[in-house]
Amino acid sequence: MIRTVTPNPAVDVTYAVPHLNHGEVHRVQQVTDSAGGKGVNVARVLAGLGREVSCSGFLAGVMGEHLQDLLDADQVEQAWTLVAGETRRTVTIVDDDGVQGATLFNEPGPTVTARDWDRLTRAVLAGLDGAGVLVISGSTPPGTSDGDLPALVRAAVGRGIPVIVDTSGPALLAVAAEEPVVLKPNVDEVREATGIDDPIAAARDLIDRGAGAVLVSCGSQGVLLVTADGAWRARPPEVITGNATGAGDAAVAALAMAVADGARGADLAAHLPAVVALSAAAVLMPTAGAADHDAYDRMRPTIQTETIDAPR
Repeated sequence: MIRTVTPNPAVDVTYAVPHLNHGEVHRVQQVTDSAGGKGVNVARVLAGLGREVSCSGFLAGVMGEHLQDLLDADQVEQAWTLVAGETRRTVTIVDDDGVQGATLFNEPGPTVTARDWDRLTRAVLAGLDGAGVLVISGSTPPGTSDGDLPALVRAAVGRGIPVIVDTSGPALLAVAAEEPVVLKPNVDEVREATGIDDPIAAARDLIDRGAGAVLVSCGSQGVLLVTADGAWRARPPEVITGNATGAGDAAVAALAMAVADGARGADLAAHLPAVVALSAAAVLMPTAGAADHDAYDRMRPTIQTETIDAPR
């Protein structure tokens, strides 16, 4: 079982319009709702590949109930911590230019308390029996303190559970000190958090702080894996265009499968073709949380992993 935590899930609403012009009335051609938030997207990709997976995090109000109903169709186990307020929506407006030109509106989510975080932490820990890995992905809701997310990671690691974290900002540095098995920032996030321009050096800074490995997603340039034993790069075999919104979440899903199957540290380099292929296969789908399985199977054997740096 792979457990996921999405502290600030969302109902993703996509409006399709012929043209988007500021200040004008628009007639929406199509409305699509899906269960969203980074950890939810990870769980949906994993479920689509036949993995047993669960979702947890904070859920609130009518939108929270709607998210649960949407996620029921994806065969994902749900174990939410209910809080006051309303689960957020993320609204994407797509015009004839396609998803790459989309306009996004992200709501903040419900305000949580220290007691809410304590309840979530206790619920997550109670569900870790038999878990191969815990994935914590995405932003935190209003009211979260600086210590809440690191405390959750610390508690899970203390139970002997490998933890993958996809977060950004100061939280990235704080979580690194709690010894997660993998951190997964993108190239901008790792530079911003560490203040180091070179992504390999920035990733090594996170390893020096305690992370077991760092996977840096670099958009169309693929991914970098950095561990204490070296650094590796893998790139997509072709130019992939489409919806990049869920690409990083699909990469985390591939990482979670590798870690659940026993890979650690430098061993993860052997799984980079799967990471890149699943990420690219997600770009081909119109919404996050899904992947083109035929494209995934086709691309994975063609991706080469390049050793770019020896151990220090």
